[in-house]
Amino acid sequence: MSRYTGSVWKKSRRLGISLTGTGKELDKRPYAPGQHGPNQRKKMSEYGMQMQEKQKLRFMYGLNERQFRNLFNKAGKMKGIHGENFMVLLDSRLDNIVYRLGLARTRRQARQLVNHGHITVDGSRVDIPSYSVSPGQVVSVREKSRNLDIIKEAIEVNNFVPEYLTFDADKLEGTFSRLPERSELPAEINESLIVEFYSR
Repeated sequence: MSRYTGSVWKKSRRLGISLTGTGKELDKRPYAPGQHGPNQRKKMSEYGMQMQEKQKLRFMYGLNERQFRNLFNKAGKMKGIHGENFMVLLDSRLDNIVYRLGLARTRRQARQLVNHGHITVDGSRVDIPSYSVSPGQVVSVREKSRNLDIIKEAIEVNNFVPEYLTFDADKLEGTFSRLPERSELPAEINESLIVEFYSR
C-alpha cells in the first residue's frame, strides 16, 4: 500500500484525531465525514478498535504500511516494552524531529523539507525522512535554506519544544539530547492495541 496522499482533514475526522497536530480539523465538525457522519454508530469490534489505533498512528507519522510494519518488527527486537520502543523509533525519525523542533508546521511539511535537502545532521545534508536520529546528534537548517518563508513562519507560531530536544532559534539548529519517555509521546495513542493487532 502506498503512502496516503488524500485529504488529511477528512482522514482526521474519520479517525477522530487531529493528524496535523493543530486540532483545526475537528473544531468545526467533530464527526466522521459523509452524509451519515453525525449519526454513525459508534460500536466497534475488538479487531476494529485495534485496526483504527494502528491507522491513527500510521497516518499521524505519514508512513506506508510496509515502513510501519518494518519499524514495528525492529522495535520487537529491542529490549524493553515493544509498544513503547515502537513509539520511540517513530519519534526518532528525522522528519519528526524537524517537526518537533518547530522548523515545520506539520509532519508533511517537515518531510518535504528533508526530501528537498534543506536539513543537515551533524553538518552533513540528509534527504531521507526516515533517517533515524541518535541521541547527541545535531539537526539544523542548511545555510542556503535559512531564509525560507515556511521555516520562518513555522518558528513564529511554534511555542513548544519537547524536553528531549534543545533548540537554538538563532542558529536554527537543535540537538536530540536523549530518547523520549512514553509520557512525552502522543497520549491519544494506545500502542498496546497495535501490538495486539500485529500479534493476531
